[in-house]
Amino acid sequence: MFSNPHLTTPMNNFKPIGRKATQIRVLLTDTNRWALSARLAMSLAEAGCHVEAICPSPRHALMKTRAVQRIYKYSGFRPLESLNSSIEASEPDIIIPACDRSVAHLHQLHARAKFGGVAENKLTALIEHSLGSPASYAQVTSRYDLLLLAHEEGIRVPRMSPVKTSKDLDSWRTLGSCPSVLKADGTWGGRGVRIIRSPEEADHSFGDLARMSRFSRAVKRLVVNRDSFSLRSWLKDPKPEVIIQSYIYGRPANCAVVCWEGRVLAAIAVEVVRSAGLTGPASVVHVVENPEMLFAAERIASRLGLSGFFGLDFMIEEGTNAAYLIEMNPRSTPPCHLRLDKGRNLADALWAQLAGQPRPEDSPVTHSNVIAYFPQAFAGQEKVPEEAFLDIPHSEPELIQELLNPFPDNTFMFRLIQRLKGNQTETHTSDLLKNRAGDPLHTVGAVQGDSLAAVVDTTIEETVRKAKISST
Repeated sequence: MFSNPHLTTPMNNFKPIGRKATQIRVLLTDTNRWALSARLAMSLAEAGCHVEAICPSPRHALMKTRAVQRIYKYSGFRPLESLNSSIEASEPDIIIPACDRSVAHLHQLHARAKFGGVAENKLTALIEHSLGSPASYAQVTSRYDLLLLAHEEGIRVPRMSPVKTSKDLDSWRTLGSCPSVLKADGTWGGRGVRIIRSPEEADHSFGDLARMSRFSRAVKRLVVNRDSFSLRSWLKDPKPEVIIQSYIYGRPANCAVVCWEGRVLAAIAVEVVRSAGLTGPASVVHVVENPEMLFAAERIASRLGLSGFFGLDFMIEEGTNAAYLIEMNPRSTPPCHLRLDKGRNLADALWAQLAGQPRPEDSPVTHSNVIAYFPQAFAGQEKVPEEAFLDIPHSEPELIQELLNPFPDNTFMFRLIQRLKGNQTETHTSDLLKNRAGDPLHTVGAVQGDSLAAVVDTTIEETVRKAKISST
């Protein structure tokens, strides 16, 4: 365990907005190195929460924001022990997982502790308080079981089937469903998703998903991605369950939700404007009012008795605009960190529920319905829509720099593997900053004519200038 080096800095940027803080102690958990956990920490701190976090080291985004008061090291080789220790040390009112693996770790801790003594009973009660009914734990981590439940609740889902052997693929093919989508449990960020356009692709993709659990893949992720959790997953976890779904022609969409004891407190529904490929995460989204998506969120939260954050992914069918639920993420998802209007401020809604206070009426960060996530929206060659709100964490220059040059993407081994793979088509955001003379970034919104590099430089310089003024 180690203290955040920012602890000596006054947290002027993270005072609750327009109200006296009722300190709710939050423990954020993240085994990945995603930006979202740091952005959610900022929103929770602004809402009035005392935020601590457990994450892998070195150089996690959570270590680069003053919103986090203390950091605990998440061990990839002893994750349950390190997670349990951080819970004992932080004494949180609620645990908020920011990745699928930490959700699984909490489920495992709960299963291990539920037959223990007083300390273990306290731990199980905290996990149930944070995640909801333990009866839901198996279902939220199984794509097939979750969608079956959704269908029972009157939610529109694609036709689907579990796939255990190639014979199951043969049976699916007799139904004439092509294209289709293969998905593996225990994967995220589009890594375990394959779009199938032919019988040959189906066999190849099924084998590819099966190989994701191989020892060589775990070693690669350890050495190249610095992901020490992958080896334990290979040792402990069985071969991932795979399902196949009918492909829905249309637009991807998603819904970020916060709920309490089965009741939705707030939600943000968006349609994807731009993403990293057909199955990757979104980079630009459009906030929408979609009653069918919100109905799905309410029915699933109620049926499973959920608490905390979760996300739902949809396809909006071309021609009919029908919303098909395609999967659930039992954790925080973009854009849950954004402070929007009309009941779409998730951090404030959770604070109000836990503090027993009225929900505050704060000004939204933007009135634009188009959101450009930072730095994903700026990494490609396409223009960011001029009306988009640029979701840059202006108050956190160190976080900006980390997101532009994330670990381990800048390590020698990672870059070497990318070169050997011939992956030269995508330009890393950090590389864009080094090539300012021919900067390919486009003019965007309120910073017309400026490159992202200039925007970031201006943001950092302005933040430093304000800090100097406030200290005099």
